[in-house]
Amino acid sequence: MPSTTARKKEQSTSSDRPLALLQWYDRHRRRLPWRAAPGEASDPYRVWLSEIMLQQTTVKAVGPYFEKFVARWPDVTALGRASLDDVLRMWAGLGYYSRARNLHACAVAVTREHGGVFPDTEEGLRALPGIGPYTAAAIAAIAFDRRTMPVDGNIERVVSRLFAVEEELPQAKLLIQQLAATLLADTRAGDSAQALMDLGASICTPKKPACSLCPLNEDCTARAQGTQETFPRKAPKKNGTLRRGAAFVVTRGDELLVRSRPEKGLLGGMTEVPGSDWLAGQDDATAKQQAPQLKGLSRWQRKVGVVTHVFTHFPLELVVYTAKVEVRTRAPDGMRWVPIATLAGEALPNVMRKVIAHGLGL
Repeated sequence: MPSTTARKKEQSTSSDRPLALLQWYDRHRRRLPWRAAPGEASDPYRVWLSEIMLQQTTVKAVGPYFEKFVARWPDVTALGRASLDDVLRMWAGLGYYSRARNLHACAVAVTREHGGVFPDTEEGLRALPGIGPYTAAAIAAIAFDRRTMPVDGNIERVVSRLFAVEEELPQAKLLIQQLAATLLADTRAGDSAQALMDLGASICTPKKPACSLCPLNEDCTARAQGTQETFPRKAPKKNGTLRRGAAFVVTRGDELLVRSRPEKGLLGGMTEVPGSDWLAGQDDATAKQQAPQLKGLSRWQRKVGVVTHVFTHFPLELVVYTAKVEVRTRAPDGMRWVPIATLAGEALPNVMRKVIAHGLGL
């Protein structure tokens, strides 16, 4: 058993960590467009919007989108009154489009069911569309100073190194959550969480962490072992099976043929050029048979090369075919012509931006 002196030292060290984190945060906090200035109350709308946008995306990528959204819709009521199509158009390029649909649904729910005011508890927040345990904890802590610790990827990394958590993710999540909670200060819960987030983003980075600058370095177990970069432990990643398909880029003068994807499922509600199913092992001939039928169109030109894209669960390869039709050619049912000059205003996912660029030679 540890000696009495050792136990007292550990207890002292543990109680010092939250204060050391806050002192470091007060000196080194990041300036982020959604973060309240020191001494100012956080805006729940901005906190919620940023947390949804930041899921599986970087701070650098989110910044411009966040600024566009709050300029267009300055509060949750304004966003709740917007159309889903407008929200998807503004979101285009940020990826993981189910987040945009959930974002809109949540704004509608807060507007209609809560009078435009976010619930201030984790339980109340979790009842809203698109808000899971992490996001509820983050909003509760940062916006309402509830004493709870959200655990994102940055916090996961800091905690797993500090305590040298040997269990692999995702099984280790519960233990890491419990250990992270020990780093909460008695007050300023939101700042405690943001301090750990900033520490992971700027000091305790995945590669070559700057341990000498870390306020917790003296009792970091992984640093003492020299094993920082091996944490968190992760199970081998499984790659999805490659899927293949075809995309058809059809122009009518300065217009492009497009359609909207079904509301449910992958890239739901987004704009795309016509295409085949995306299937494992699909051959080019089968994919080409799913080309749109247009009057006067009998020949397709296959572009050299393929467009590749990686989704969360599978990689994709698309062969691109192009064709031109007469000016008065009607669009097939469920499709429409849009000016190429206005494509930036369409809700095009990144994979379709790639396809169109490849097809039009942009």
